[in-house]
Amino acid sequence: MLAGVNLTVAPGERVGLSAPSGRGKTTLCRLLAGYDQPDRGTVALDGRPLSAYKGACPVQMIWQHPEGAVDPLIPLGRTLAEGRPAEERLLAALDIAPAWLERYPAELSGGELQRICIARALGPQTCFLLCDEITAMLDPITQAQIWRFLLEETARRRLGLLVVSHSRPLLERVCTRIEHLPAPTR
Repeated sequence: MLAGVNLTVAPGERVGLSAPSGRGKTTLCRLLAGYDQPDRGTVALDGRPLSAYKGACPVQMIWQHPEGAVDPLIPLGRTLAEGRPAEERLLAALDIAPAWLERYPAELSGGELQRICIARALGPQTCFLLCDEITAMLDPITQAQIWRFLLEETARRRLGLLVVSHSRPLLERVCTRIEHLPAPTR
């Protein structure tokens, strides 16, 4: 159960979120991305409830397990496009090979699939990214490449970034501040 959470992320700010397992970090991300609705309180963007935004949500979530975020029966080019053409600059910056777009999710590695999910989350409407342990399952080289890209892209576009991780060194390296979820109330 989440209670007493008050979190603000400004445009261009990179906030780390730290808490022990089971404390509600992913639940909070689901609320912030509009997947779930809070029992009390509000999720707002620029003072407006998230539900007031039409079309693609301006808050996008990138999941730890990218295979759960894509339809296994749809080619990745269609998944990536989702109503808009893939931006060539993003594909190049994320080292996404054009051949990947003709494949299905099971035909890519976890790191390759995560790059597709990152590109999909970075639509023109995106103002904030929620990154829930997005590189925890990846090798150190892929982790470094992805974080370097995300830091450059969020700075270029002044995107708010919420980074959920158990890795304190990662949070200290990529975030401008670190917040801790309060202990659950009983």
